[in-house]
Amino acid sequence: MGERVVLLRRDDLASGEVRRFDLGEHRIAVVRIEDDFYAIGDRCSHEDYSLSEGEVWADECELECPQHGSTFDLRTGEACSLPATKPVPVYEVEVEGDDVAVVLP
Repeated sequence: MGERVVLLRRDDLASGEVRRFDLGEHRIAVVRIEDDFYAIGDRCSHEDYSLSEGEVWADECELECPQHGSTFDLRTGEACSLPATKPVPVYEVEVEGDDVAVVLP
């Protein structure tokens, strides 16, 4: 089991918003869609751009890279559009009360 780190309170992030967190070697983008929270690696796998600066596609459950337009599935980290072809890491999210935490490997 990994290390559980509380990142924010539930109400700190509105639906459709994304926020970046730097946790040691892990750079994580946390996204909220309605009542669900997702955490993926914040570095685009195509080039090293911050995904947390991109647009959330709520209906598709994807996050778009602001530089070249690749999108990534928030559930799996898989690249959904070119030019990216490699996935980004995903992190387990735990919501307990109002705390939103990620589990680091």
